[in-house]
Amino acid sequence: MAVASAAPGSLFCKQLLFSLLVLILFCDACQKISLQVPSHLQAESLVGKVNLKECLQSASLIRSSDPDFRILKDGSIYTTHDLILSSQRKSFSIFLSDSQKQEQKKIEIVLEARGKKVSKKKRAKDTVLQRNKRRWAPIPCSLMENSLGPFPQHVQQVQSDAAQNYTIFYSISGPGVDKEPFNLFFIDKDSGDIFCTRSIDREQYQEFPIYAYATTADGYAPEYPLPLLFKVEDDNDNAPYFESKVTIFNVPENCRIGTSVGKVTAIDLDEPDTLHTRLKFKILQQIPDHPKHFSVHPDTGVISTTSLLLDREKCDTYQLIMEVRDMGGQPFGLFSTGTITISLEDENDNAPYFTETAYFTEVEENRIDVEILRMAVHDVDSPFTPHSKAVYKILQGNENGNFKISTDPNTNEGVLCVVKSLNYEAHHQIILKIGVVNEAQFSNSPNSQPPTMCTTTVTVKVKDSDEGPECQPPVKVIQSKDGLPAGQELLGYKAMDPETRSSEGLRYKKIGDEDDWFEINERTGDLKTIKVLDRESKFVKNGQYNVSVVATDADGRSCTGTLVVLLEDHNDHPPQINKDVTICQHHQDFALLQPVDADGPENGPPFEFRLDNSVNKLWALEKKDDNTALLRAKQQLDYNIYNVPIEIKDKHGLAAKHVLSVRVCDCTTPSECNMASATRERDIKVAKVILGKWAILAMVLGSALLLCALFTCFCVTAKRTVKKCFPDDVAQQNLIISNTEGPGEEVMEANIRLPTQTSNVCDTSMSVGTLGGQGVKTQQSFEMVKGGYTLDSSKGGAQQTLESVKGAGLGVTDTGRYTYTDWHSFTQPRLGEESIRGHTLIKN
Repeated sequence: MAVASAAPGSLFCKQLLFSLLVLILFCDACQKISLQVPSHLQAESLVGKVNLKECLQSASLIRSSDPDFRILKDGSIYTTHDLILSSQRKSFSIFLSDSQKQEQKKIEIVLEARGKKVSKKKRAKDTVLQRNKRRWAPIPCSLMENSLGPFPQHVQQVQSDAAQNYTIFYSISGPGVDKEPFNLFFIDKDSGDIFCTRSIDREQYQEFPIYAYATTADGYAPEYPLPLLFKVEDDNDNAPYFESKVTIFNVPENCRIGTSVGKVTAIDLDEPDTLHTRLKFKILQQIPDHPKHFSVHPDTGVISTTSLLLDREKCDTYQLIMEVRDMGGQPFGLFSTGTITISLEDENDNAPYFTETAYFTEVEENRIDVEILRMAVHDVDSPFTPHSKAVYKILQGNENGNFKISTDPNTNEGVLCVVKSLNYEAHHQIILKIGVVNEAQFSNSPNSQPPTMCTTTVTVKVKDSDEGPECQPPVKVIQSKDGLPAGQELLGYKAMDPETRSSEGLRYKKIGDEDDWFEINERTGDLKTIKVLDRESKFVKNGQYNVSVVATDADGRSCTGTLVVLLEDHNDHPPQINKDVTICQHHQDFALLQPVDADGPENGPPFEFRLDNSVNKLWALEKKDDNTALLRAKQQLDYNIYNVPIEIKDKHGLAAKHVLSVRVCDCTTPSECNMASATRERDIKVAKVILGKWAILAMVLGSALLLCALFTCFCVTAKRTVKKCFPDDVAQQNLIISNTEGPGEEVMEANIRLPTQTSNVCDTSMSVGTLGGQGVKTQQSFEMVKGGYTLDSSKGGAQQTLESVKGAGLGVTDTGRYTYTDWHSFTQPRLGEESIRGHTLIKN
């Protein structure tokens, strides 16, 4: 329902009334504001808009007392989630703060569910007009791009049915109003007419979503914010253009008709899926223009070939001047042009050919690894590619392999070389047939024929030269018997003069004979043995002995040959065996016998083993296979070394007798078996058993021994000391069984000095040490001087003698000799110490 217009005469009254309403709104702006809303509010929906600046001009902080709502800086109120008003009325507050001016304001918002009549400031006219259709609803609207005006240009009008009951003021917000682009639209707050201030570019702004508001003078919003969508209609103001400024396509030459070359694309900034962007492509010109090779699909822009005559060797690049036009290609459509470059890719469609039909060259005989000719070819395909690189082949004339041809990578020429010497006497000239092809396979294009290989002939003249003797064949084999004695003649190596085809005038010399078995006849080259030929010699490999011979002519030219003497095997070596054998009784009770026969296999295994009859009671021999046998002991043997006679025969009965040294011991591995250690351990065990008897014997015979010693001392007529060297104790200070019951004749001298063990050093004064030291072999010296007995502690102990213990009450006679009682008191405790030390040494 339209709002009644005021009469022109009452214009002053309207302005005065409007000023009063604004004043009242400003004064009451921070008071309660009522908004009519539906009972069910969706999340993030706009509830209404409040003019915050009229309450507080510069609010730095805006917050809501109800978390169900959030407030934007422009005063818009949005719900934070779905909300259902359980009652007809809901209120909350908006708090405004200015941190600089230290001001705070509060706006109370009252939401009233739709359906409840709210009558504030009714019009003077208390008449409610009926309406059949709401006018506060979205209205479809469009704006023409690039409009020429006049401006401001009316867009549309919004009106609220609430204007029948209230004085309504209209406002808008959104892009084009208070957002970029600013001030493009404005609304007459009284009439609701919306105007556009300038032309619009659709390529920059396609549409404008705007909200319209209807509020009373006191801020009450009887209507929801009204969303308006202003769509900008497209104007064909942009010409299409090619996407790439420089476009290059490649296509093989000689390709079939309809081969896709590439696809061109263009861009039009006008509205898609309209006539303004319906593009058509067209080829305006081809350079060179004859014949026509290409076409373009007008809608897709795909370029294809239309001819079979694309030959890169004639023209390798084409340019297409193309046009793209909108409006479906209509003459009034906008267009632009571009250049497309098409390059032809090379195919191997041209065979190489020789620049000459025949070649002539010459070379001296016997020369090798020499270049004799270069041949050039011509190929119009792309240079330095497999399509033009030449591959040369010798088709005929090189049956003996004298020649080789290769390609010079820099010049593409064929280089003919001699790799095997030529013989003038065999061939004065040779004719070669040579062909050439490309490295890449020939292209079977639709407009080309399979080529035939280009060939040429090369005549090689062989020049004669005076050459030396020839050693043919390089290796000659002769046979001889093994064991051939000295003085026997054998056929030697024969060389030949190629000029005379004979061996006359040649001289032979031996240059290789490792063991000097032969002498050579200088004129005939025959050999004569100077040693017995032995096939089992270390200089014979696989039954062959090599002799190198050089043959020289009168001019000093020579050749070298090898004479191989193949020796027939002779059974002259019986089987041999390692004679040291070990048997570990607690690990492996047998020994493996593995004989070796120096003769060849035909004179070797199977071997026959036989024990001597004298050892059959202790030993048994068991054949394992043709090459080995097992030696076992028939009973448990003591740890010792046993001699076992054995005879071994080869397959032809040639035998040899051997005496095996069989070592029987207890070991983990044969290498750990040591018979000396085993014997020493046995002696130590015996010593442990005898040790107690020796101590008792020392107690019983001590008196007799001491009496004998004293008697000897009394017989001394002059004071002298006799030093005598003794060898090291091979028992290594272990106690050894002794059957001596009393002193012998050798101790009946007047003065006796027992030997000092100092590692074969005679001077007893150097035997100083600690008696009974742990882990150290002690050395003792016993010396009887001037009737006295001396005990030297060789490892650092104090030296005690009968002289040093006089204070202990030992008696001595006037003649300088000690009594038996003194001797017995001195020796008995020391014999006990020696007994204890002996036990300690054995344990260690």
